[in-house]
Amino acid sequence: MWDYPRPPIVVPSGERVVIELDGEIVVDTRRSLRVLETSHPPVYYVPGNAIVPGLLTPISGTTWCEFKGAASYFDVASPSGRLVARAAWHYPEPTDGYAALVGHVAFYPGRMDRCTVDQEPVVAQHGDFYGGWITSKVTGPFKGGPGTDRW
Repeated sequence: MWDYPRPPIVVPSGERVVIELDGEIVVDTRRSLRVLETSHPPVYYVPGNAIVPGLLTPISGTTWCEFKGAASYFDVASPSGRLVARAAWHYPEPTDGYAALVGHVAFYPGRMDRCTVDQEPVVAQHGDFYGGWITSKVTGPFKGGPGTDRW
C-alpha cells in the first residue's frame, strides 16, 4: 500500500465484502469500491442498496477530507436493535474526481462484529478516525497507529 497514490483513487472491486452485526449479515456484495491512498489500507465503500434497509440513521456533524470533501456519518442499528454510534460514513456531494462514491457507504470495520473480504477476516486500521480494512493483501505500517500522527 505504500505504492498507493496520493491523492487517492477509487477503484471498483469484485471481491465479496460481507459485514456482520449481532450475528446478522448487514451487507453482502461484490460491487464495492475501494479507495486507495498512500499510507492507508483500502477503505471499502458498499452500494447503499446492498445494506439491509433501515439500519442507517444519519447523524449531525461532518468531517473534511482534503481530497473527497465533506463526509457525513451514520449510526448503525443491528437487526436486533443495538445501536452502534458513528459507525459508517459517506460523501453525499464529493469533490471532483470522486463522484463514484455517491450512493456508497463505508463502515468502520472495528465497530462491526465481523467484516470479511473474500472470506478473509478484516483487521481494522488502528485509531478511531481512519476506516481502513487490513487483509493479507496489504502491508504496513499504516497511518493511525501510535507515532503516525505527523505522517
